[in-house]
Amino acid sequence: MAENNKHIVIDFDSTFTQVEALDILGEISLHTHPERKARLQAIKDITDKGMEGGMTFRESLDARIDLLDAHKNHLPELISKLKTKVSVSFKRNTDFFLKNSDNIYIISNGFKDFILPIVTEFGVLESNVFANTFHFDSDGNIIGFDKENVLSSNQGKVKVLQQLGLVGDVYVIGDGYTDFEIKKAGLANKFYAFTENVLRDQIVQNADHITPSLDEFLYLNKMNTAISYPKNRIKVLLLENVHQRAVDLMKAEGYQVEVYPAGLDEDELCEKIKDVSIIGIRSKTQITRKVIDHANRLISIGAFCIGTNQIDLQACLERGIAVFNAPFSNTRSVVELAIAEIILLMRNLPDKFSMMHQGKWDKSAGSSFEVRGKKLGIIGYGNIGAQLSVVAESIGLEVHYYDIEEKLALGNAKKCSSMNELLETVDIITLHVDGRPENQNMIGENEIKHMKQGVVFLNLARGHVVDVPALKKALESGKIRGAAVDVFPEEPKSNNDEFVSELRGVNNVMLTPHIGGSTLEAQENIAQFVPGKIMEYINTGSTSNSVNFPNLQLPTFINAHRLIHIHKNVPGILAHINNLLAQHDVNIVGQYLKTNETVGYVITDIDKEYDQDLIDSLKKIEHTIKFRVLY
Repeated sequence: MAENNKHIVIDFDSTFTQVEALDILGEISLHTHPERKARLQAIKDITDKGMEGGMTFRESLDARIDLLDAHKNHLPELISKLKTKVSVSFKRNTDFFLKNSDNIYIISNGFKDFILPIVTEFGVLESNVFANTFHFDSDGNIIGFDKENVLSSNQGKVKVLQQLGLVGDVYVIGDGYTDFEIKKAGLANKFYAFTENVLRDQIVQNADHITPSLDEFLYLNKMNTAISYPKNRIKVLLLENVHQRAVDLMKAEGYQVEVYPAGLDEDELCEKIKDVSIIGIRSKTQITRKVIDHANRLISIGAFCIGTNQIDLQACLERGIAVFNAPFSNTRSVVELAIAEIILLMRNLPDKFSMMHQGKWDKSAGSSFEVRGKKLGIIGYGNIGAQLSVVAESIGLEVHYYDIEEKLALGNAKKCSSMNELLETVDIITLHVDGRPENQNMIGENEIKHMKQGVVFLNLARGHVVDVPALKKALESGKIRGAAVDVFPEEPKSNNDEFVSELRGVNNVMLTPHIGGSTLEAQENIAQFVPGKIMEYINTGSTSNSVNFPNLQLPTFINAHRLIHIHKNVPGILAHINNLLAQHDVNIVGQYLKTNETVGYVITDIDKEYDQDLIDSLKKIEHTIKFRVLY
């Protein structure tokens, strides 16, 4: 056996693949069996007991084959299914298998009949695969296994390693007791408990190291080829009941994900964020400069909502933290709520609801109006305001709008030259502005004076854009005949905290708990969009749709390393980067630069070969904020 420093022994079931192959074979072979459910559970229980060392391996194997009732004809379907169940981190690191094929061994208590077709596609040598073989009867039924094969007996993997006599360091990656036995017998330097697919407490306790993915093993042993940092080391904190879809996506990506149901105050967040790489929030959590100063590892922030005023974007930019939001994902939900509330208020239905619950029957048409032909005033003609304009016009409202920026009127909407012009013109006013500081109390006593008597008023934008005492006074006087308010200057951190507002108890106002975008469709859309943008940024460097970073949409790259350099926007940085690359004889395959007033963002794709001195030099360039090797 040729000498080499590192030999890597890898288990097959639940390590190379996400599943136990015999469990899947059972699902196939017992498809129409009357005892299917009971037998499948028995097979699984026997597998777990054997993997944890609770029964001898040969006992486990005999029992499972008896239960399988399997045939040779079932194997092609099994192989086909197993090919779709290769562990995600293994698929991510195909280069590792190709480059180290001479020194990678698959040693399994499973069967060559289905293992070889899977692992050889990754470049594993057939001669380096050690496993059991099935015995068939004359009709092709699986009736047993080769009992002369040492892998069918207890300590089988130990015996194979003894026969191989590998010279050098031996590392074992697996999830079961038979893998640990190799280390226990003194035939391996380290046993890595592979937990990407299954976590067995007893095995983890005996491991030298827990490796939640192959990335972790490669990183620890400086053998990583397709990634620069193991994804299982990227910690994600998701606050405020972010939709489960986001949790699932980030876990599937390989990240460590922690979920917290409520918001956190500044001091709590300062403590919690110290080792977090990605944080996801909604509207309640405030990410201040103080919080950013405590975020030692933060790469990106996801705002699972439209607004980002709860985040100090400038502080994030100065620290090289990219922020992403969901500018369109809940637009339709907010628009539908606005339309519903306009109709309810114009018909005076909130008061009717209350009276009916009190046993009062008031069938009069007084203070009840159709919306058709009424004038709707939209303050803020962005994504939501513009879509509301279209929907409102389709049900007969005459739309007027005001925005500080020049916006194209949709349909027959009429642009107002000033906010006062809009206030004096319309029957219904709805706010759809952002939460920038200059919008504080943009609707107060003075603005209310300009409104028509008996106007209907909606705020589904931000709590601080309305002077709440002035709104209450106008409601009580009848100047505003009815209002719908979804957002408030102070909101509870969680559903368990009391909602406090001066508007509580006012009869002609509808209060909702910041639910404008809270539909299942909107939350799922947001939970798909925001993680997608964050993962794209981490995986490719693309900053498309970032609210604070220079926006770069990057092409796919092949056979190159991608270097990301974030720096203060001062002259000469790009030249310095390229000089260092030239000094190290590194060829640039592609390069992309985008800047804003604060930072420069440079993506450089280079040839595969480079040395650590180059990386160290790039990190030390003056005015560097963040640097990372993507691949």
